[in-house]
Amino acid sequence: MKKIAIITGASKGIGRQVAKELAKSNIQVIANYNKSEKDAIQLKEELKKENIEIDIFKANVTKREEIKKMVQFALEKYHKIDILINNAGISEYKMFTDETDEDWNNVINTNLYSVFAMTQEVVPNMIHNKNGCIINISSIWGIVGASLEVLYSISKSGINGMTKALAKELGPSNIRVNAIAPGIINTQMNSKLSEEEITRIKEEIPLEKIGNPIEIAKCIKWLIDDNYTTGQIISINGGWSIT
Repeated sequence: MKKIAIITGASKGIGRQVAKELAKSNIQVIANYNKSEKDAIQLKEELKKENIEIDIFKANVTKREEIKKMVQFALEKYHKIDILINNAGISEYKMFTDETDEDWNNVINTNLYSVFAMTQEVVPNMIHNKNGCIINISSIWGIVGASLEVLYSISKSGINGMTKALAKELGPSNIRVNAIAPGIINTQMNSKLSEEEITRIKEEIPLEKIGNPIEIAKCIKWLIDDNYTTGQIISINGGWSIT
């Protein structure tokens, strides 16, 4: 029987690549999107050309009621959820003194609350089945912090703490919880960086290059297949944060 996976923020960037990688590995994917319906439909059609069927589901993962509907859809159609990839996220680039309460709510709700709420809605089924794999997409900035990205760093640090704590709590139910903390990855989120900024960043990275979404997707596939890794924050950043 196929494993069933929900991937949040799956229409673009890392989430899109993860959806493709898992779907091609005989995992039934439910690809979540919110505003990017066109991209989600294109993803579905692209895989359909390879005779691979995925579900796409519109849900704002900052809203509990929409999360519930997505989880209910998965359980009614497939009767279980084996894998949850909490990938949805946004960035905010400005001086800390210029941040507003609205900025706080947008970043924390999208990046951190969504992980809390999605996981809370999915976990009961995993506990019932005594099996589950939860993978949270964090960031290098959740480990070392980033100037001008304080709120983003806070949200990703929160994900790291939640990952470790929940791994301890859910371990007895055979549910593994891990996080991946990417460095600079070639996605739309980082498209705002200039060529000069990219060059300067490359000079700081031991491997002297930025990453691609496929590297994250491959790690996620490994974490799904592995049975003895939990509570880890895995840094994929070309050696940028070696300590």
